[in-house]
Amino acid sequence: MLGLTFAAPLALAALIGLPALWFLLRVTPPRPRRIEFPPLKLVADLIPQRQTPARTPPWLLLLRLLIAAALILAVAGPVWNPGGVGAGGGRSALLVLLDNGFAAAHDWRDRLRVATDAIEGAARDGRPVAVIGLAEPPAAFEAKTPAAALERLRALAPRPILPTRDAHLASIGTFLEKNRGAGLVWISDGVAGASDERFAKGLADLVGGSGAALTVLRAEKPPALALTASETGGTLTARALRAAPNGRDTGVIRALDQKGLPLAERDIAFAADATEATAAFEMPVELRNSISRLEIAGERSAGAVVLQDERGKRRRVGLVFGGTLDQAQPLLAPTYYLARALQPFADVQEARGAKGTADSINQLLDNQVSVLVLADVGALDERTTARVESFVKAGGMLLRFAGPRLAAGNDPLVPVRLRRGNRTLGGTLSWDSPKTLAPFPPESPFAGLTPPADIGVRRQILAEPDGDLPNRTWASLQDGTPIVTAQKRGQGTLVLFHVTADTTWSNLPLSGLFIDMLRRVVGLAGTSAPPAGEASRASAVVLAPRATLDGFGALGSPPASATAVAADYADRGNAEHPPGFYGPADGGISVNALKPDDRLRPLDTAGLDGARIGTLAGAETLDLRPTLFTLALLLLALDTLAGLWLGGFLRRSAWASRLRGRPAVLAFAGLLLFATLPAQPLRAEEPAANRPNGIESSLVTRLAYVITGDAALDEASRTGLTGLTQMLASRTALEPGEPAGIDPAKDELAFYPLIYWPIAPSRPQPSEAAIRKIDAFMRNGGTVLFDTRDALTARPGGPPSPEAAYLRKMLATLEVPELEPVPLDHVLTKAFYLVDSFPGRYATGQTWVEALPPAAEGAERRPARAGDGVSPIIITGNDLAAAWAVGRRGEPLYPVVGGDQRQREMAFRGGVNIVIYTLTGNYKADQVHVPALLERLGQ
Repeated sequence: MLGLTFAAPLALAALIGLPALWFLLRVTPPRPRRIEFPPLKLVADLIPQRQTPARTPPWLLLLRLLIAAALILAVAGPVWNPGGVGAGGGRSALLVLLDNGFAAAHDWRDRLRVATDAIEGAARDGRPVAVIGLAEPPAAFEAKTPAAALERLRALAPRPILPTRDAHLASIGTFLEKNRGAGLVWISDGVAGASDERFAKGLADLVGGSGAALTVLRAEKPPALALTASETGGTLTARALRAAPNGRDTGVIRALDQKGLPLAERDIAFAADATEATAAFEMPVELRNSISRLEIAGERSAGAVVLQDERGKRRRVGLVFGGTLDQAQPLLAPTYYLARALQPFADVQEARGAKGTADSINQLLDNQVSVLVLADVGALDERTTARVESFVKAGGMLLRFAGPRLAAGNDPLVPVRLRRGNRTLGGTLSWDSPKTLAPFPPESPFAGLTPPADIGVRRQILAEPDGDLPNRTWASLQDGTPIVTAQKRGQGTLVLFHVTADTTWSNLPLSGLFIDMLRRVVGLAGTSAPPAGEASRASAVVLAPRATLDGFGALGSPPASATAVAADYADRGNAEHPPGFYGPADGGISVNALKPDDRLRPLDTAGLDGARIGTLAGAETLDLRPTLFTLALLLLALDTLAGLWLGGFLRRSAWASRLRGRPAVLAFAGLLLFATLPAQPLRAEEPAANRPNGIESSLVTRLAYVITGDAALDEASRTGLTGLTQMLASRTALEPGEPAGIDPAKDELAFYPLIYWPIAPSRPQPSEAAIRKIDAFMRNGGTVLFDTRDALTARPGGPPSPEAAYLRKMLATLEVPELEPVPLDHVLTKAFYLVDSFPGRYATGQTWVEALPPAAEGAERRPARAGDGVSPIIITGNDLAAAWAVGRRGEPLYPVVGGDQRQREMAFRGGVNIVIYTLTGNYKADQVHVPALLERLGQ
């Protein structure tokens, strides 16, 4: 099969005419007859010394023939296809198999180029084409026109999963039965998929049985890198993977928070011929818990991303002490030592106001703790015991410490059977000396920790020997007696330290080893247990997809095909459960492209006997038409210069004689050159107040409004904010500058505390860049006041007005907090004036702000409540700007609609409150303002 093909081979027939062109170019007119005429002697000196050859020079003839040949070849559409991909001798169909898992994302453009070349090669031969992505769900397909195949190819994109190639064998077999002798081109990523044990052999059998020709194209060495992560010894360990050594021996792993900001970076380096490289993230717990994403820098692939969920972050730990009140004192109670040891890496909670041990346990379980710690707690009542046991079986962890009460009781909530009483070491009546800890066994969660030699255990609770005791022992003394035991119950774990949590039985709580042991124990805890009464339904809990990764590792909205996962889902992502976050933000789980113990393996193509194996680089198709057209153009320019030279037009004397005495031509040429220079547009000096990004914006507090493109609406916004600015200057200590009209997509928003955005449903939706800048503005403390101006047309319970529908669509991609109508005790109603509503041109619309947290039970009532900050969004429909708008002489520009004579005044007061609220936050909710507010309210 030749590597050179032509899209229009019939055009090559024009090459036959080149000999005739040679003779035509050589034809010259006959030499003129020479007759002597004496008067011409007078003007003999005026005859120019220019000579014209009688015949065209051979080199010029050859140049013109080359121009003609280049144009003919270019019109014929030559394509250099050294691999012959997509080209065939017949009209049989072509099937393009494209690996589009995350391993193909690294060089996706190259794969698309090769697939496109294959389809175009089939188009030149008039062959139908079918295209399937091997990471897509299997489905029946058939060959279509090359144009339709190209459209199908453009619709494919890398999927964030490993391809399941085996699932497509049935549909490939059906296609080959219908199209015998077809050609197959498999553009492989070189990485073994999730289930590829029989794909190569199955494909070879299908190809051999149908007489098809198979071509496999792949990179010489799989270039993809992937990433997994796991918790090892309290340290987050990231593992970079590759299927085979590929020359990419170094890289950087980055840890990012939820906003995408970098928290830490670690360099990685693959050893020679190694396929794994690790990096440990040892960092303060506060930063460690902020990690939301690990990624290989520069590797745009879902496989190079590991998402971290709540299971890898701080656990909520509840502490309960079974002693009396006089024992629960700092430096005396076991909970003091436990709290100090747990605080660096866990959220420690203790029951408040509980009456007894059972009440404390129930209160902590109601708070959905992940780990329940019982320090010297004896036997519990049946109801509490049943609830704790349900808590453990549903995934919680129960961590117990010994003591006199546990030693004297008979408690089923322990991992091993205990002997009554305790063992004393080193006492007055004891022959034994205090024992220290033995080295931790490799299978223990404490493996890798080194027990200090100065740790001494003076007393312990002994376990009854049985056959399961060795398997349940995590740590023991030098004499082999267990000191830490554990048992799996249901989805949770029971752990027992056979010593007290204080220093009465051992000095272990005073050591750094105690902190490391607790860190590892708490790290084994799963998700929070369900509330009381829902433990039986824990296994049925499913979590809906919240945000998923695409094949390039970008987090976005989940596709329509994504389905919910079980709360205990721990497998890798697949087509139904793509990698991403599932469930609520504060209690969901993450699904990744690879499991922590997964490895990348090279694709085994040994079973493809008779297949043609090639590389992506070798399959490159080169279109020669641009090269030939460019060559013809250059030769044509050279021919033109040669003609001017032979005619004497390029000699210096000829140019000088033509330009001499022609100043008008020179002046025109200079004017034309000046006109082609880029001119700077002339602008009138813009007022400083109207330059959104000028230095004045950072020196003067100003309000801003969004320019919608509706001239009348923008003028109303400008005059409205101008009137509110004048009111602020006359009634408050604030002297703001003139309001600025801004374009959120282009202008800097950080200069403005408040942005007024009137909704114009007839205008296009703001761009994605504008939405992202508004989102960042609200996240960083700014407030946007959206005014739908639909108070007269909106109907409660009816369909949304055009303005409301426009606003809903605009806010769909923003992280808008929960909203509520402005409550009467909101600090916004008392920021400067005491108001109970926020009217504008209309007074019937509702004003919405960020919902406040509910008041704590029993808390002192205050006249003003506020959240932790300023509401980033305020929504109203009362057309505030129209009520604020004033003319040059201070006259109102728009009438107000309503029966209240003071409506415009109340609109100004509400506007002043909004501005003061955005500038000062919740200061009016502080206790120092309570007496003054109560006095003003007459209470």
